[in-house]
Amino acid sequence: MESSAAVETMAAIDASTPVLAAFVRRGTGGLAFQGSDSPASDGGDLLREQADACLDALAELARMEARMAALKVQLVAGYAGAEEAMASPAESPQDRTVRGMAVTSEIACVLTISERAAGALLFDALELTSARPLTLSALQAGAMSWQHARIMVDESANLDPAGAAALEAHFLDPDAPDPARGCPAGELVPCRFRAKVRTWRERHHPVGIETRHARSAADRRVEYAPDRDGMAWLSAYLPAAQAAGIWERTTAAARAMQGPAESRTLTQLRADVASTWLLTAGLEQSPAATTDGTSQTEITDGVAQGPEGAGGVPSPVAQVLVTVPALSLLGLTEEPAMLDGYGPIPPSMARALVADGAQSFRRVLIDPHDGAPLEIGRTSYRIPKPMRQWLRLRDARCTFPACNNHSLDNEADHLLAWARGGPTGISNLGQPCPKHHRLKHNSAWTPTAASANDPPGWTSPAGRHYPSEQPAWEPPHWPPQIQAILDDRTMPTGLDPGTPEQPEAA
Repeated sequence: MESSAAVETMAAIDASTPVLAAFVRRGTGGLAFQGSDSPASDGGDLLREQADACLDALAELARMEARMAALKVQLVAGYAGAEEAMASPAESPQDRTVRGMAVTSEIACVLTISERAAGALLFDALELTSARPLTLSALQAGAMSWQHARIMVDESANLDPAGAAALEAHFLDPDAPDPARGCPAGELVPCRFRAKVRTWRERHHPVGIETRHARSAADRRVEYAPDRDGMAWLSAYLPAAQAAGIWERTTAAARAMQGPAESRTLTQLRADVASTWLLTAGLEQSPAATTDGTSQTEITDGVAQGPEGAGGVPSPVAQVLVTVPALSLLGLTEEPAMLDGYGPIPPSMARALVADGAQSFRRVLIDPHDGAPLEIGRTSYRIPKPMRQWLRLRDARCTFPACNNHSLDNEADHLLAWARGGPTGISNLGQPCPKHHRLKHNSAWTPTAASANDPPGWTSPAGRHYPSEQPAWEPPHWPPQIQAILDDRTMPTGLDPGTPEQPEAA
């Protein structure tokens, strides 16, 4: 990073500060309410001035945010460049890979973002500072937002240098042979700017779209992201024709189900149709009749057939740990259960998973005072399965501060090596994912001490300490009738609640 570039960006931010402050004072200083004896027309003018000042402040704030983004980019690129300069020229390819991981991890921890986001930021920063001078200049001047800059980097990623330069010049250089017409790029809504950039890219890409599509189709995948309230997002990256066909087919099926007797919305019907097709394709529903004539759910090929799911969608058999408070499992309380790799789920969902034959359901003993699972003690080097399961319950994910990997591939690891006297106990164990396990053994990133209930923190090569995410254990909830019995048992005999115990007479 050129020091002059960062200094210029900082100077632009400094220049924006008093301008923004003036607009804020005008916009929030109550100008319209000063001088109550002013005519109504004057009051209206003052209100108009105050409203305009608020909009001017927002516009200046957007320009300042763009300049701050430019400064962040320059600092990230500067940090990466400094680390590169300090590296030994004789380091092996493996050492360079580990150093790159360490740089990304440091950025992630400093900014409190995920490593994926930090990696994307580092890529964008290096691209902007080395190969996209017009985009960085526009960002530094406040002429376009960070979203616009990322779109430019993203859409030019697979172009050769000449094609990327032509794309950038088309939208940002008014002296280009064929500049973009219409309003400036930074004044377009980002989604519309992306559409324009993508259209130009498709038309001028040196590689045919068929070739590019064949290459991109190899990256097709399905992704899963937990969300709140017992819900999750399931998305698929597919060829456009397949995705459009799936969307149209589910929409057509959902519309066919609509009618006076159907209370579900089209959106809900579409989700239920897709879930039913995915969970029942190639399977036969086999409801077993009971003695009273009602149907009973059976398990066929790992799928529970029955009406338990939302909208009558079958419930999949759980293949993960499900921790359910006993009283919640019995229906006496409504405490949420914990689905490993996801988080809290409604107790009704947990009861359905258990009732449908969750093969990996485990009873987990918890402390009745604080709700923390009880530790399992071991003294051998080999980490047994029960202790590994307890690590999953304690840590829930990779313990690295910027990682959210819930994979079952996470590796139980001694914090203090067994060869150096480290015991095989919960307080000396963590479960980093393979990536951060490798980082621990090949860099200066080191885990800190753990405890029976607290995962280990980490110390970075720069000496910064990042504490662990503390588990939010809570004591179990008791039904009112049981709580009353417990209160009676803990109350001293012969005393009313709240009456202090009297000392014995001498």
